[in-house]
Order: sequence, then structure tokens, then C-alpha cells
Amino acid sequence: MTEEELNIAFDNAYKRACNTTTVLPPDIMLYFYAYYKRATHTQGYYTPSGNSELRNAFKLNAFFQAQNISPKEAMIKYIELVDKYIPD
Repeated sequence: MTEEELNIAFDNAYKRACNTTTVLPPDIMLYFYAYYKRATHTQGYYTPSGNSELRNAFKLNAFFQAQNISPKEAMIKYIELVDKYIPD
């Protein structure tokens, strides 16, 4: 898969994820979050947004766990999650 094809597939997966009505367990949602953030937030300090400190702690922990993979790998894993958990 070329970089352009990967970017298109990632964008399409993101759109599917954003428009789904499928209810996912929180642990799976954290994988989505971590891979998306790792794929798109590639430089600088990261601080999760939100009003809940507990939820932000889970988000930050998920993000840290995904830091050992490259943004390209994160894109691929995100696409795989969408294909696995979100129907067409």
C-alpha cells in the first residue's frame, strides 16, 4: 500500500468511525483513540481534552501505550479496528 493509499484508507476509516451508531466497549474505544492520536499527533507535548480527569487519565495512558509504534503503524491498526468492529 502506498502512502497515498494508506492516507485515503485511514481517512475513510475515520469517517466510518465518526458516523457509526455501533456502541463499543470502553476498552476498544481507547484503542481507537490511542491509534488515532498516535497517527495524527506526531510532535510536541500531548494533553487529552475533556472535563473528566479520570477519563483524561485513561486517554493519556492509552496514548502512552501506543507511543512505541510509528504513525504509519498506528494508521494501519486504526483501519484494522474499524474493519473489525464497525460494519460497512
